[in-house]
Amino acid sequence: MSSNVAILYAFIGGAIAGAGAALLFAPEKGEELRTRIAKMLRKKGILCSDSEIDALVEQLTTQIDD
Repeated sequence: MSSNVAILYAFIGGAIAGAGAALLFAPEKGEELRTRIAKMLRKKGILCSDSEIDALVEQLTTQIDD
């Protein structure tokens, strides 16, 4: 069971890192970027609400600014 949890955490960490990279390199408007992140996560099987995507983008933006 702990192996499955570790894989899940690794996957989520990779998704967050990918989203962060998208924020850095994407010359898109915020709304378009959020839509793209949501589609990317859904393709990977992670279902997120709009508010969760907004929170993720805010967290990544804060971390990038620091």
